[in-house]
Amino acid sequence: MGANPEFAKERTMAGHSKWANIQHRKNRQDSVRAKLFSKLSKEITVAAKMGDPDPDKNPRLRLAVKEAKSQSVPKDVIERAIKKSQAGEGDDYEDIRYEGYGPGGVAIIVEAMTDNRNRTASNVRSTFTKNGGNLGETGSVGYMFDRKGEITYPATAGDADTVMMAAIEAGAEDVESSEDGHVIWCADTDLNDVATALESDLGESESTKLVWKPNITTEMDLEGMEKLMKLLDALEDDDDVQRVTSNFDATDDVMAQL
Repeated sequence: MGANPEFAKERTMAGHSKWANIQHRKNRQDSVRAKLFSKLSKEITVAAKMGDPDPDKNPRLRLAVKEAKSQSVPKDVIERAIKKSQAGEGDDYEDIRYEGYGPGGVAIIVEAMTDNRNRTASNVRSTFTKNGGNLGETGSVGYMFDRKGEITYPATAGDADTVMMAAIEAGAEDVESSEDGHVIWCADTDLNDVATALESDLGESESTKLVWKPNITTEMDLEGMEKLMKLLDALEDDDDVQRVTSNFDATDDVMAQL
């Protein structure tokens, strides 16, 4: 009995559709990764320009290089970014912070690095407005966050007690451990010292960076999270935007449905 040509056609089309979807996701991931590399490289160039091109003598550059390595940025890309600083690139960039509200009243902090303040402000404001948010004045949501150093380790670094003891010895303020790993918090001004001390006990961290840690959170349902994610994705897609932080809180069930 021969194969049904219509059935074969349907299978072929379904397979093609699946492949197209896989390719689309891969292309999207590649695009996001390329943008991330670009932003990390920009931070390295500016950090090297503002201080010493030697990471050991420049705390901001050391953190930038460490974060780039944790995101698998190739060594030659990092070295090229540092060399750009010595060639005059990065002269016109400045750090700017924007604050606003997203759908559901979620507080959002946008950290940007730009050579054109007017362009960036206009783009950020437009993105908020188009996606159900509202750009506020400086300080409008900042009080809902604390500036902290954040150091993350995989679960393989040790059990909760081991990591807690190492964190206390290193001068950290708090530790959150789960089956996924460990997040260690410290004062922003102590980040380099705490990270260096932890490395001697726990080895290389997965990530070491300065963050805005929410001290007040806003609970979100599925519909609200879908709207919020569109805004956060749009903000992060802006070439001038380095980091976006929000204070949303959602259940595991809601996050799983996104």
